[in-house]
This record gives sequence, C-alpha cells and structure tokens, in this order.
Amino acid sequence: MKRSSRRSARGQALVLGALSFLVLALMMTLSFNLSHALREKMSLQQHSDSLAYSMAVVEARTLNYYAISNRSIAATYVASNSMHGYMAAASVTGDIMRAGRNNFYVIAAQEFGQCGCWSCFMHCVHGIQALKVASKYSKAASNYDNKARGLDSKFTQTVQGLDRMVDFIHGSQSMVHKNTMQALKDGQSYGLSGLKDYNAPGASTLVSAVGALNANEFNCAVDGMPCPGGVASSDTKTRAKVMTEVANATRSTWPANRGLTGNLPTHLHPSFLNEVRNIPGEGVNFPLPVHKGTAKTVQSSGGVSGGSGGGNEGKMIAAEESGTMANQWKHGAMVWNYDAKVVSDSGSGSHSPGGAHTGSHQFEGVNTKGLTTCIMSGNCFMKFRADEQKDNDFGQPSAYSYVTDDLRVGDAVKAPWELNSSATVNFENGDSSASITLAAGQAAALSRALVYYHRLGENGWNEPPNLFNPYWRAKLHPFTQAEARKVLTAANNTDAAQLVQMAGGLSL
Repeated sequence: MKRSSRRSARGQALVLGALSFLVLALMMTLSFNLSHALREKMSLQQHSDSLAYSMAVVEARTLNYYAISNRSIAATYVASNSMHGYMAAASVTGDIMRAGRNNFYVIAAQEFGQCGCWSCFMHCVHGIQALKVASKYSKAASNYDNKARGLDSKFTQTVQGLDRMVDFIHGSQSMVHKNTMQALKDGQSYGLSGLKDYNAPGASTLVSAVGALNANEFNCAVDGMPCPGGVASSDTKTRAKVMTEVANATRSTWPANRGLTGNLPTHLHPSFLNEVRNIPGEGVNFPLPVHKGTAKTVQSSGGVSGGSGGGNEGKMIAAEESGTMANQWKHGAMVWNYDAKVVSDSGSGSHSPGGAHTGSHQFEGVNTKGLTTCIMSGNCFMKFRADEQKDNDFGQPSAYSYVTDDLRVGDAVKAPWELNSSATVNFENGDSSASITLAAGQAAALSRALVYYHRLGENGWNEPPNLFNPYWRAKLHPFTQAEARKVLTAANNTDAAQLVQMAGGLSL
C-alpha cells in the first residue's frame, strides 16, 4: 500500500473515533439527565401523594371532631332534660301535699255526713280534725312551693346556659370547617406547606381549581352546606329530627324514668315522704304505686308522657311528674291525682303548679336555622350528607392533589450534565442544522386520597357513615377515569385529560 493511502485511512479512523466519543458523551449526558428526571419525578409524585393524604387526614380529623362535638351537643340536651326532670320533681312536692289536702277535705265531708244523729257526734269531731289535717297539708304545700320557687331562677339560668353552650359548640364547628376548607383550597394551611420543603422544594403549590374541587367534596359531606353537583341538602326539620332522636335515645335512667322502683316516687327525699305520711298522725297516707316521671326533648308538651312519632323536631324540652295520692283516715278514704310539668320553648314556656313558677323558661329548639346562617344562635350541628350511589363512595369525600415541577435545573454550574442553561446541543453541517434536548422540561403529578368511615371490630363495615361516632380515616385511593379527567381538566392539562378520556377502562 502506498504511503498516501495509509495516511487517508488514519484520517478516517480519527473522524470516526471523535464521533464515537461524541455519541458516548451524549449518551452519558442523557443518562445523567434521565436519572435526574426520574428522581425528580418520583419526588414530585411522593409529594403529591403525601399532600393528598395529608389533606384527607385533615378532613378525617375534622369529621371526627364533628362527631365528638355532636355528641357534646346531644349531651347538652340530655343535661337540659335532667334539669327539667329535677325541677319537675321539686315542683311536684307541693302538688302531692295539695292532693293530700283535697283528700282530707273530702274525708271531712264524709265524716260530717255521718254526724247527723246524737250518737254520731264523734263523726263531727273527726270532721273538724280532718279539716285541721287539710290545713296542715295546705301549709306544707305552700312551704314546698316556696322552696321550688327559690330554685326556679337558677333553673332558668342553667337551661339558658346549656342552650348557649350548644351555640358555642356549633360556633367551634363552623370555625374548624372554615379552617379545613382553607387547607383544602391552598394545600398549605395546617402545616401542609412543610410537605413541599421536605419532598419537592421546587414543586408548585396546589392548583387553585383543584383546591376548589377539594372544598366542594368536603362541603358535600356536610348536610346543609352548598354542594354544586351533589346530593341536595335535607331541610332544617329533618336535621332537627336526627339530633332530637339521638338526644332522647342517649338519656340516662334519671331523665328517662326517674329511676322509679315499683312506680313509687322513691327519688323524692325520705324526709318528705315521711312528712306526707305523718301529717295526719294516723291512718294510711301515701302516693299509690302509679307514679310516673320523665323528661325529654319533644315536639309539643303533650308528647312528654307519650311517643312523638317520627315528627319530633325538638321544639321544646318538657318534664312531667304525675301520680295519685291516697289517704285513709278514721271512717273516710279518698284518692286525688297530682301533677307537675315544666316546659321550656321559644316563648315563655310553662310551669305547673303555678306556685313554683317565677319567670319564663326559654329554649331555642333543636336546629332552628339553616346551617350557613346559623351563627351563635339556632342550635345547629353538623350532619353527614349520605349519597346512595356507590360510584360516589356513598358521599365520603376525596382529596385531590395536582402539582408540577421543572425537571430541568437550568444552571450548568449546578447541573453540568445539562451542558448549558437550555440543556440543548446544536449541530451544523453546511446549510443544515439540528439540535438535541438533553433534559426534560416539566413534570406533573396527581393523586387522590379517600376519607372513609370504618368502625373497628366485627361488622364494622356495616355501620353507615355518620357524624356521631369518630371513626373517620384516610387512605390513598385509585382514580376512576372520570375523576382523573375531572382533576386534569381543572388543572388545565387538557392534553392529559384527552388521553385519559381515550383510554377506556382506565384506573390510576
């Protein structure tokens, strides 16, 4: 071979070697950029998952707070029932004495009716004595009325204080709801901003339109809150019935039936019962075992001693004590009914016997206003808004996250594998030119978490979601095709939304 041919071959090898080194350098640069992009994308997805889950945890804690505070509201009504029961028990003492007085008036008449002959003059004496016993019963009745009257103003203050407590509890519910809504909208409140610093410092904040979806999902879980596109709210009367039924069902023995034993008023003080028996000095004198006493939240005062059916909206709180007083003395006997009733309502209420009453007994009623206008009055509460559709998770809310991040550093000093600020390599060959982008531009991540209700234990899944038991939890949950498209559309990522729409049966 000639020397010129060998020189030509050596020149071709040099060019091929240089091109090979360039290709290897580009491949290495691409691998660095790909690794960096994958790491950043994983961090971004991790941030999106943790953000969605954390927002769901905030929602779950809020719903659990509603459950606990709703129990507190129900307990407040139970306490008010108990106070009415105590007041009715105190008020009935005077009427029991009056029943004894009335019995001895009749016994006196019975004795006087038998003293018409000379040999029957003792009946006249007994008649006079019976009137004196009636007078003693009358004085005792006035005495116990005065004692009950001395309690009436404190009773009224206590009931009004309990009524205000319900408004304060609901006020705290409204404040928690407002703060939770803010966290779901911006993805930063309640300490959520720290997630970005920890997981993906360069990530965007939650897209506002996606935050609006979260807020609507949460609103739709609470009956009475505005819920565009969701199940309509029930009316205030329906919600009132729910709380009324819960409050009446959770009454203890005392407000429910006074803890009566053998239908005798054993809850009354023994010294009082002894006085009832001992005023006549002899004979048989006692309340018959037919005494009844109860207190509850009712639709009308007539419902306190009977069922209110399914229409009990809890417009008033009432308590009643009733029974029959029996007296057998000398040659006469009589029975007389006694009764005491205490009612608090939106007006002035009522209180019988009147001798124990000093003022008005007021009670707003249960859930008397719409939820969005119920501020420090109306005795409102938070109720779960159920949805019968399984595809809507039965009304259990979701929390969505959509965030973006730039995968390209944009600084060749910090990221030398990008080569320059645009991470591109330009090639020119005569009049022709080309370029290669070595680093991806922007990445997006979306996530969904579900707030769900599950009571631990056997058959726990059989208990429907509600806001009276604090068993709300959170978990990451897959997207349905419709949900993914909804979130992507809200985030203005129309290309991805179209791809999702064309992918039939997609579940993310």
